[in-house]
Amino acid sequence: MFKSHFLVLFLFLSFSFFAQESYFIQGQVLDINTQQPLEAANVYFSVVKDSLKLGATSTDNTGRFRIRLKKYDNPTFLNVSFVGHENYKDELAGITENKDLGTIYLFSTENILKDVVIKTTAPPIVVKQDTLEYNAASFKVRPDDNVDAVLKELPGFVIDDEGKITVNGKEVSQILVNGKAFFGKDGAVALQNLPADIINKIQVSDFKTKKEELAGDDAASDFLSLNLTIDKKKNKGYFGKFLGGYGTDDRYEGSFLVNQFDNKQRISAVGSTNNINLSGFSIDEAFGEDKNKSNGDVGATISRKGITRTNLAGFNYFNEWSDNLETTGDYSYDNSLNNNAKKSTQTRFLPTGNITTKSDSDAKTENTNHKINFEIEYKPIDNVQIVFEPRFRKANFKNNGSSSSVSTNEVGDLLNENKGTTERSTDLLNFDNVISVNKSFEKRSRNLIFSMTNNNSKNDLLGFNKNEIKSYTSGKTNLRNQMIDNSVKRDFYYAQVEFTEPISKVIRFRVGAEYKWDNKITDEKTFNFDTTTEGYSIFNAAQSSYISSNQSSIAPKMGFFYNDNVFSFNVRNTTSLVQYDNYSFYLNNQTKLKSNYFIPEWHTQFKYKIDKSNYALLKYDYRVNLPTAYQLLPVLDISSTVNTIIGNPDLDPIKKHSFNFSFRNYNMQKRSGYSIYMKADVVDSDIISARTYAEDGTSNTTFININNIYKTSLSIYWNNYIKKELNTYRYGFGFKTDYSFDKGFVNNVFYDAKILSFAPRVYLSYNYGKLLTISPSYSFLYNESRYRNFSIDSRLNAVHKLNLRVTNYFGESWVLSNDFGYSYNTNSGTGFQNQYKLWNMSLGYTFLDKTLTARIKVFDILNQNQGYTRSITETSIRDEENTVLKRYGMFSLIYKIKNFGGMKPPGPNSDKDKNFGRNKDLDSKSKNRED
Repeated sequence: MFKSHFLVLFLFLSFSFFAQESYFIQGQVLDINTQQPLEAANVYFSVVKDSLKLGATSTDNTGRFRIRLKKYDNPTFLNVSFVGHENYKDELAGITENKDLGTIYLFSTENILKDVVIKTTAPPIVVKQDTLEYNAASFKVRPDDNVDAVLKELPGFVIDDEGKITVNGKEVSQILVNGKAFFGKDGAVALQNLPADIINKIQVSDFKTKKEELAGDDAASDFLSLNLTIDKKKNKGYFGKFLGGYGTDDRYEGSFLVNQFDNKQRISAVGSTNNINLSGFSIDEAFGEDKNKSNGDVGATISRKGITRTNLAGFNYFNEWSDNLETTGDYSYDNSLNNNAKKSTQTRFLPTGNITTKSDSDAKTENTNHKINFEIEYKPIDNVQIVFEPRFRKANFKNNGSSSSVSTNEVGDLLNENKGTTERSTDLLNFDNVISVNKSFEKRSRNLIFSMTNNNSKNDLLGFNKNEIKSYTSGKTNLRNQMIDNSVKRDFYYAQVEFTEPISKVIRFRVGAEYKWDNKITDEKTFNFDTTTEGYSIFNAAQSSYISSNQSSIAPKMGFFYNDNVFSFNVRNTTSLVQYDNYSFYLNNQTKLKSNYFIPEWHTQFKYKIDKSNYALLKYDYRVNLPTAYQLLPVLDISSTVNTIIGNPDLDPIKKHSFNFSFRNYNMQKRSGYSIYMKADVVDSDIISARTYAEDGTSNTTFININNIYKTSLSIYWNNYIKKELNTYRYGFGFKTDYSFDKGFVNNVFYDAKILSFAPRVYLSYNYGKLLTISPSYSFLYNESRYRNFSIDSRLNAVHKLNLRVTNYFGESWVLSNDFGYSYNTNSGTGFQNQYKLWNMSLGYTFLDKTLTARIKVFDILNQNQGYTRSITETSIRDEENTVLKRYGMFSLIYKIKNFGGMKPPGPNSDKDKNFGRNKDLDSKSKNRED
């Protein structure tokens, strides 16, 4: 407790506030011809003498702006710009009093291109049709900052603690560099490692699929794409980071990232090795942790359960050979070894009583992956584009472990006991490919697109099971010593052709057809151990089977699209004629199931765009999914010693209606807004598992249809931004609630479940200049279920989580970082700890002209990290505790290299540092920006 109080006291004594004289400048911007307000016009003030910017903002939906600037006694320029209008420039005597500039009129420019802004100096933000373009040089950061530091300064950008980026309330799902992927389109490597000073423009637009890009369609998704363009003067050079560290308990980490840019060519290499559960390539100099939890196309995605040793390496190459041909390719290798000891308690709720199973296990899991990806874009002639995207993957997964479990009834009587060991090795070979051909015509929006996709994979498993299960109700003991030899092969092909014809400037009509062919073969063989031959030579027919499934379909489709830039309507219909053939050979019996289906599917989308930052969106989808061969065929699966499964040939398809509504309201000038999302799934027919339990706790499972269930959800998000002199506040609130009505079938009894959950979250981020950042957040998760025809009437659970992240900067060299988290579960199982604290700290010092950083970090200072989780389903509650990484200390060195267009690494005597010192001095005397 003393340590916590000391930390809080130290953090709040490490900075102070200085009030400085400042004034408000306001006005309104209108179009001189229409007299209409111009929203999102760029308004910025600069020094007449040397054009240094004093502050910048943008107008709201009424054309008004209001900005606070520090006192400045010398002449200043007022600059106003808006796409399609002439720039406005006026000289002011200085910033010495509050001033209302009244109405500022902009003249429309004639014969101007749609995506061209006539300007004498680059404005901070330009609106290009549906793209926001930020001039990176207009937003000052430290000379040695990475790209993510620039994004935090841009109006409308919010980066949360998990690294998720939203712009004007919409989430960014793709990050590109010069329009191309940079070690995966999630872009975390680019944000954490690209130097900010090489970026020229930051462009934000709606995320489009490859098909939408080729066809010139509007984006159907509600996500954004972020593109970082490198300054042409600096698009030739190299940069890189190297990290090495060693700590207590033999903990270690090492990683490197090297990039070379040569105009139209880019070469990148990455590598990492550690035994502290890091899975990506990002080198965080402050906290020394991996924010990139799933590393996209490059790197392993590993479980956070247990302790993992990871080795990763990757290489990426991009080249624009000519105006008609460009290629990109990458290779990656990853190997991870995870050791985990787990204990769990699971209670299953049954109409006739409850069964509790306590389990313990020890497992070692090793995953090895080789991945090769290519993308080739070729334009043989001006109006034809061909895209070729092959992907290869070779993997091996190994698992060795032991486990034991005991099941009891609700009064504590023993039902069964199970213990055993497993050893498995799986080899995976996978090939994916997409070929797209797009033909455009002289008539705008008329195009023809053809694409073909294939997936060919083979999965071979070899495993050994030794198992003993004892039934206390029957007194019988079942022993197994077996070898499993399984093979799964799948071949999938999909082709489509689509023609779009514009009826008018706002209406397009589309027709096409698609063809699918999906074939899957599963061959499972099990052999019992022969004590005579000391080998696995006895074929076990009861645990061996051959299953093949083939699905082919042809589907004509048509669509209608209307868009007048305010209201858009999109409707698509696909009607599939499906032939579905399933075959099994089991216990010398053949089963053939052949069915034909007539499946209609609909997609409808309405969008009303109120203005550039506010819109409402409504979607409706109707989809049909066929049951799998495993769910249909009457093949008995007795691979589990406590649960057998058999299919049901009489299953109907899954039929679901989905409704989605979203509304977003964002004020670009104030960097604040809110969004509302609502979703409802109404299921006419669904497939569920129907389980029947025996007296000893073992069970038999099959599959049945249920009707008329639904799931609903509501999410509300609100955020705000305030800047007063050197103080910046970003804060927000989120709330999500789900309610569903579900059905189940256990022990031949139907039951109903009404499930409610809600999860509010509040957060704050405070910055004092470049000296201090404080980011607290709190979240709460509540689950409640109520039943009919069940052994219990209701159950509930609640979890509280509190996080605090603090970063202190002392001068240009020292940085102190603290990350504290507290979790409390109101209901936890017997023998499990329901609360824990996790406190991490690091101290870094940068020297040698800012090329070398020494860092000391301590993970889990209080040594209280816990691996406890509680998961709740409609029929069970599971408490689980896994091995987790505990307290360790580590010393690391980070070395940076950088040379672009003759640039030298920044140092204390470099011109760049002189400019930075000058800018900082202006900040403290006369220069502050209110966005």
